[in-house]
Amino acid sequence: MDTEKLKLTHVHHVNLLVRDLQTAKQQYLALFDVEFIDESLPSRGAITTRFLAGDTWIVLVQPVGDGAPMTRLREKGEGLFLLSLGVAQDAYDSPSLTPIRAGLSSWQVADLDPDSLSNGQLQLTFGQTD
Repeated sequence: MDTEKLKLTHVHHVNLLVRDLQTAKQQYLALFDVEFIDESLPSRGAITTRFLAGDTWIVLVQPVGDGAPMTRLREKGEGLFLLSLGVAQDAYDSPSLTPIRAGLSSWQVADLDPDSLSNGQLQLTFGQTD
């Protein structure tokens, strides 16, 4: 990263891989009073549902195509897939944060190199609280 450090504002969302989205939704509904928002990510080969836990989105991700999420599900099974940290919108212009792409609900996100952060799958979400 550049010499100017980014200010983290919150945990924006947590992605959890699941084998079956409908089964996972029922499990969460059995325990928690939550309202789900369903969304498809065809470009990422996944279908998703999400709910708020305080100010943080919990996103359940069922891979339906090939690629990184499906490979990860086969290799490691269900569970924590990604943590997205919120940063101020002005960080969007940082030259060290490319490529930036659209995520769920038009969230603007940038994936961070796992090798530089203890092999964690982290990303940044810019200026979004919803």
